[in-house]
Amino acid sequence: MIKNSIPIRMVKGCLAALLACAAILRGADDGVWPREKANAWYDAHPWLVGANFIPSTAVNQLEMWQRDTFDPLTIDRELGWAQSIGFNTVRVFLHHLAWSEDPSGFLDRVDQFLAIAHRHHIQPLFVFFDDCWNPAPQAGVQPAPRTGVHNYGWVQDPGDPAYREPASFPPLRDYVTAVLRRFGHDNRVLLWDLYNEPGNSRKKDSSLPLLQAVFAWARAARPDQPLSAGIWSLPLEQLNAFQATHSDVITYHNYQPPENHLLWIQLLRATGRPLLCTEYMARKRDSRFANILPLLKQERVGAINWGLVSGKTNTIYAWDTPIPDGAEPKEWFHDIFRRDGTAYRADEVELIRGLTGRP
Repeated sequence: MIKNSIPIRMVKGCLAALLACAAILRGADDGVWPREKANAWYDAHPWLVGANFIPSTAVNQLEMWQRDTFDPLTIDRELGWAQSIGFNTVRVFLHHLAWSEDPSGFLDRVDQFLAIAHRHHIQPLFVFFDDCWNPAPQAGVQPAPRTGVHNYGWVQDPGDPAYREPASFPPLRDYVTAVLRRFGHDNRVLLWDLYNEPGNSRKKDSSLPLLQAVFAWARAARPDQPLSAGIWSLPLEQLNAFQATHSDVITYHNYQPPENHLLWIQLLRATGRPLLCTEYMARKRDSRFANILPLLKQERVGAINWGLVSGKTNTIYAWDTPIPDGAEPKEWFHDIFRRDGTAYRADEVELIRGLTGRP
């Protein structure tokens, strides 16, 4: 989603307030991992590096996971390209409508995805809910991409008005519970990202009840993997405080230049928990592999950029600058590979390989 540039002085003030609020709100034991357990979990892994992943043949999460459009051949090929540059994780969005339409088939497809990823030595993290882009998801045939428009077909989960109506929560609880019952003890899964950018799409604090609910449902399922929900917008203080105090490991999004990004790292470290940046790399915002990935490795922060292969999501185009004739932008916004597996920029691929130690 579109991120606005925020002055560093405001970053300091907002994050300081967040951490102070988090310290106050951290109360009785609610199942959150002790810091020692979270750090031991992180230390047991190599440096986590990868991309947000959707196959190039899918316009959104539903097209990725529905029975008629699930595409294991493309998934296998494209995760092979991720492996070839040393990526060891991918962040993948699920969708409750794909589960509700076909519960057992959906779970089997997730299992098939995990088997493919495991063959490529990739340990995914999965996202349950999402407040970004189109608010009215529908199962079935998904919209075609709009020429030159970034992520035209992406859909929220559960969308509006379901996200703010407690009467709609029981099916969502059943979905989260079913997935965690099947995969909550599966060591092929890295972690559970419970809610992508809560409060986005102008929802603000109205997303808090669902955020609170999904953490409660996930804790009740007692998965072996850590739980998190990424901090992404400094002004959302109430949401940020809940996320910071209820996540086992701290995940966050930052599409800003290095000086801003480093400040986030330094301040979020006050939580005493491992850090994973689960969204970064927007070339036109000066968040690039060349200036951010070495920083994240040096700081030992997990690094998951947006986009792997240019495809139906049109994420080579910037959030706010569509190209109506569909011409290739002079500089790609996101993504690493073209659909034939060639690199958009060979120097970036060589840099990534060098930092991951991939020959």
